[in-house]
Amino acid sequence: MDFNVKKLVRDAGTALSRVVQLTEEKLGTSEKTELDAHFENLAERSDTTKLWTEKILRDTEAVLTPNPGNRVEDFLFEKIEKKRPNRLTNQEYLGLDMIEAGNDFGPGTAYGSALIKVGQSEQRLGQTERDFIGSASHCYIQPLRKFLDGEMKTIIKERSLLESKRLDLDACKNRLRKARSIQGQQTAEKDLRVAQSEFDRQAEITKLLLESVSSSHASHLRCLHEFVETQAGYYAQCHQVMQDLQRDLNSLTLMTAGAAPFHSPLVPQLPESAEVTEPGQKRARALYDYDAKDSSELSLMADEVIIVHEISQTEMDYLVGERGNQKGKVPKAFLELLSY
Repeated sequence: MDFNVKKLVRDAGTALSRVVQLTEEKLGTSEKTELDAHFENLAERSDTTKLWTEKILRDTEAVLTPNPGNRVEDFLFEKIEKKRPNRLTNQEYLGLDMIEAGNDFGPGTAYGSALIKVGQSEQRLGQTERDFIGSASHCYIQPLRKFLDGEMKTIIKERSLLESKRLDLDACKNRLRKARSIQGQQTAEKDLRVAQSEFDRQAEITKLLLESVSSSHASHLRCLHEFVETQAGYYAQCHQVMQDLQRDLNSLTLMTAGAAPFHSPLVPQLPESAEVTEPGQKRARALYDYDAKDSSELSLMADEVIIVHEISQTEMDYLVGERGNQKGKVPKAFLELLSY
């Protein structure tokens, strides 16, 4: 490789002189240019803004995505500019298992029907949660991250450049103070004027950036309002889903023989329907399990309650059974007609 030896030596000498200069400033044996109090206040507010914005961003991400592994995965997908995986929430997984269990136990049984209804509600809650996470990320997390990756990094870069200009200025002052010859003093004065001009220009640029933090606070405030509104809407939707679920459980009329209807202690009882079955229809309880022999028949599970009605006078051994949207013939020998 082709190295520029002179440049390496010059950079090493500059770094060494910086170390010596900073050490002398720490010991108080060298002059240090101080910035005005207003600038220092702006810089302190910028540091505080960066510190708390980073903490709030991390905490918000932890609330929306509790699994740290998923957060790392999302971060990696974002860095490689690929779409994040569309994950199901824990409530959606719970809902899927409840629905599958309810279908396995039998939608016509009280427990199976309740499992299906609760599972469907859990799925709605999970979908609502996913929508909330997406909205909260768009209205709050993304603006905060954009501020840290954009404006705050620019401020840090310009402050670092200002510190470099300040060190150059102080070095010029020291050279002028140590100059003995007239020519040396003239050269040092010229370098000092250039350094002072560059320092003042950089200080003004940095000051303008630091003052812009106030407008960033105003922008973050608007984002915070949007986040609160999104969160309030999310909890309102969850509350509505749970209220609907409690009403559905309370109004369930499919039950096993001798079992009382379900009543939630949290919701007032709703008036029961005066008539559940239509004229000509009856309710019957399955005495045993029955597997349908073909598509014209309806499978049964022991103790489930279905709606039945006569087929015709020629079909004396069968009845038509209905379970929700399912319909088919069932043998009378497997059924016990109920009086209610």
